[in-house]
Amino acid sequence: MPTIAVVNQKGGVGKTTVALGVASAAVHRGLRVAVVDLDPQANATTGLAVWEPHSTVDRALEADRPGVVAEVLTPSGWPSEVGPPPAVAGSTPDLARREPQLATGPIGAQARLQVALAGLPHDLVIIDCPPSLGLLTVNGLFAADAALIVTEPAAWASDGVEQILLTVSRIGARKAGGLRVAGIAVNRLGRTRDARYWHEQLIEPYRDLVFPPIHPRAAVAEAAAQSLPVHGMG
Repeated sequence: MPTIAVVNQKGGVGKTTVALGVASAAVHRGLRVAVVDLDPQANATTGLAVWEPHSTVDRALEADRPGVVAEVLTPSGWPSEVGPPPAVAGSTPDLARREPQLATGPIGAQARLQVALAGLPHDLVIIDCPPSLGLLTVNGLFAADAALIVTEPAAWASDGVEQILLTVSRIGARKAGGLRVAGIAVNRLGRTRDARYWHEQLIEPYRDLVFPPIHPRAAVAEAAAQSLPVHGMG
């Protein structure tokens, strides 16, 4: 069960859009996908066309027992002609109150989600982390096999990536099996000179990790607005 945590401590970079794009691509290939929405803003949940999940990831973290995420998964509202639509461990704003409570209970603060995901029978699990480096994000990274860092070609993006890479390295050193960096996705690379400059500033120190950039496309915005998979937008 490969598990990818999608991260950036800065909001507004399109992290959730990239996470749902990965989910869409995986479903398009016929994989069984589960999305764990760790962001209290719940954009991944609504992006999967789920507005009132029957249960949430907050309840899974509260339950504090192995495998409980399987009990809170809700089928997404995405259409799928290839395989089953992704399932989501949905979020609500209530999740914001869970973070201070993660340090309590019989399971360690950083391992709550890892334990809750045990035995999930999916081909791929995607964890959409909140825009912070708090305990919710630490739980997402600790539960993951790999971290996908999302950023924009903008001022200070390289410094932000450096901070995330340091966090990934520290968490990887503390968990069995480590934690690798899947890569750095540079989102919304426009045609301006400024965007090209900041993209180059990211490539220079992280050349081996940076994926080909994601350019702005109308289909991406339309998919997000309609809560549909981007691979179904034609």
